[in-house]
Amino acid sequence: MPSLPATAASALSAYDHVLLDLDGVVWVGDAPTPRAPEAVAALRAAGKGISFVTNDGRNSEDEFVRKLWRLGFRASREEVVTVGGALQHVLAESGHRTAYVVGSPAVHRHVTDAGLRILNGSDLAAGADVVVVAAHDAFDYGELRGAIRAVLRGAALVCAGRDATFPMPDGPWPGAGPIVAAIESGTGATAVSVGKPEPQLFLTALDRLGPGRAVVVGDRLDADAAGARAAGLDCAIVLTGATSADEARAADPPPTRVAASLAELVLGE
Repeated sequence: MPSLPATAASALSAYDHVLLDLDGVVWVGDAPTPRAPEAVAALRAAGKGISFVTNDGRNSEDEFVRKLWRLGFRASREEVVTVGGALQHVLAESGHRTAYVVGSPAVHRHVTDAGLRILNGSDLAAGADVVVVAAHDAFDYGELRGAIRAVLRGAALVCAGRDATFPMPDGPWPGAGPIVAAIESGTGATAVSVGKPEPQLFLTALDRLGPGRAVVVGDRLDADAAGARAAGLDCAIVLTGATSADEARAADPPPTRVAASLAELVLGE
């Protein structure tokens, strides 16, 4: 089997599979992190199993695959594990029949595919069984109002995650966390999260990859590193996203490894 560059062998040679976060690791906004396509190609050449694991519910698996190819990465749909898919799995087993959804069209499709009827825009919206929350670019006060009304009338509250921000070229953008916090503040409810740092996304990836030792590569201590621990996995943190070098050094427990970028972690440069 081909090997990774000798300078990076000690970092990843012990692992059969690599679970890669997207925002802040593979790309920032609409551009790959420096030499990330080469790093992923090197992992594949070395025979590593690859999974792309994300808390971003704005896009579907197919849309993420298209973006990966457009930015220079090989990827298949089976390799992409999104929080939208996790939401769909949880909702399909929940027994809920109706939903009020705060989220992108992709999240709406996942809720529908779980077998729930979406009540947004109808007179019945406040009586939904469950409120589903994920960050999306078109979020507005009307959605917040509808979500709070439904939860106050007894709806369960499920969210895609609690990431405070995600990295973009012009600086951090709000993630799902601030939206979830606003609904919790307005209702006194506590949302059930299915995204990182809960372990389900990583466990789904491992189920698809099969037997072998795996490592998570992320950019967030609170989501990626904590989620990896919950799933019983090692985690390497790269500094192209949400975590600074000082924060990584001060982390307790510390990440398994810290690198300036995915390329440095994989290629040693």
